[in-house]
Amino acid sequence: MPLSGAFPLISVRLVTLGGDRESILAVRNLEVVYGAAIQVLRGVSLEVPSGKIIALLGANGAGKTTLLRAVSGLLRFHRGSITRGTVEFDDQRIDRLDAAEIVRKGMAQVMEGRRIFAELTVDENLRAGAFTRRDRAGVKESYEKVLQLFPVLAERRRQTAGYLSGGEQQMCAMGRALMASPRLMLLDEPSLGLAPLIVQQIRDLIAEINKEGTSVLLVEQNATMALSIADHGYVLENGRTVKDGPGQALLADSDIQEFYLGVGETGQHSFRDLKSYRRRRRWTA
Repeated sequence: MPLSGAFPLISVRLVTLGGDRESILAVRNLEVVYGAAIQVLRGVSLEVPSGKIIALLGANGAGKTTLLRAVSGLLRFHRGSITRGTVEFDDQRIDRLDAAEIVRKGMAQVMEGRRIFAELTVDENLRAGAFTRRDRAGVKESYEKVLQLFPVLAERRRQTAGYLSGGEQQMCAMGRALMASPRLMLLDEPSLGLAPLIVQQIRDLIAEINKEGTSVLLVEQNATMALSIADHGYVLENGRTVKDGPGQALLADSDIQEFYLGVGETGQHSFRDLKSYRRRRRWTA
């Protein structure tokens, strides 16, 4: 079934997980609770092969943001804890490290809602992203690369970041993360609240960042955008992985079309505002 209004696909080389390329991130059988009572993740496992884009899909409340918090070391700030499983980055366990240590190891996160420093200038926001680095020459090189990648930020360098448009703020947040020179970037809902044309620009920028050598774990409800550039994708539901496969295979999957792209017999157009939903279970965990 063709996708109505889908983004044009970027040609990617699909990867089989567990193949020749080693994983830069490996999450194994992860369980997470909040406040020692509310279990959110129930045995989630996924891999991000080095140099690839991995998409993580699911409705609101599926556990996507919680998974990112567990990976980036921010879970404890939200009164959450890992009760089972491991998170490995470059074959080293990081689930017991704090966020700053994880950033120094080569990981950066762009949070949902951008979370830029609204009262600071674009220039100050970008330089704040390099707070863990001491190599001035390297920081200068990263700064120049960010401005080349995001020309609009070069034009707005002296402007207060809070006055940027939504798309420009998203670019500022992504540029700030790149200032840490990460080998793995975590992106949480980068398309949220943006116009379709801006979403396509953000998609192309993510593909370009990956092309330059940065691995990406992309959390999205916009399945069309995410799967159009993803090498592999996972679908979360109620804290469990219920489906995974190559990005383009998932994009063509009838269940994904029906329940995540709004194409099919249910007539449901969007799950963006839903916390949970009912459906026939035609796929298995």
